[in-house]
Amino acid sequence: MKELTNRQKQVLDFIAGYIKKHSYPPAIREIADYFSISVKGAHDHITALRKKGHLKQTDKRPRTMGLTHVKPDDSEMINIPILGKVAAGLPVLAEENFDGIIPFHKTMLKKNKNYFALKVIGDSMSGAGIFEGDTAIIERVNVVRNGEIAVALLDDSVTLKRFFKESTRIRLQPENPLHKPIFSKDVKILGRLSSIVRLY
Repeated sequence: MKELTNRQKQVLDFIAGYIKKHSYPPAIREIADYFSISVKGAHDHITALRKKGHLKQTDKRPRTMGLTHVKPDDSEMINIPILGKVAAGLPVLAEENFDGIIPFHKTMLKKNKNYFALKVIGDSMSGAGIFEGDTAIIERVNVVRNGEIAVALLDDSVTLKRFFKESTRIRLQPENPLHKPIFSKDVKILGRLSSIVRLY
């Protein structure tokens, strides 16, 4: 997209703010009145913003222009830390190392909960739609219900499996018949699966 002039940026910001507040765009006269310019001057700015790829007009009726791309409000986003890798296969060494962040819209997360993210390696959870290379968004909890997909710590390794508490042991169940369940009496739950992020 072509560079905007300062006034074009101001007009675009005004339109974006108006749409956010009212859920529909301003009329050209409202833009003209706000900036104390002529209706033709406001129309020229709209035309320039369309030509530069920042605005679209669905038809010639009033209030039908829209933004071609909407940048999420930073206040609506939560940065979730990526803390290493988790095995959807054999357990791997836990890597509680900060490995960047992944921004997530707060409407996708529960209120007043803490989250972290882990990169998935292995294919033992493929039956649940979880594949190597995915990023697992994990809600920090230390107790999960039977059947929930959990991040479990065994000795010094972490794995992503369905959790089942049996009479004398814990069963960590894969979702791939090529993999066997893991049985242990000493399992620490680090969190439950909240979402999966996949890049194509």
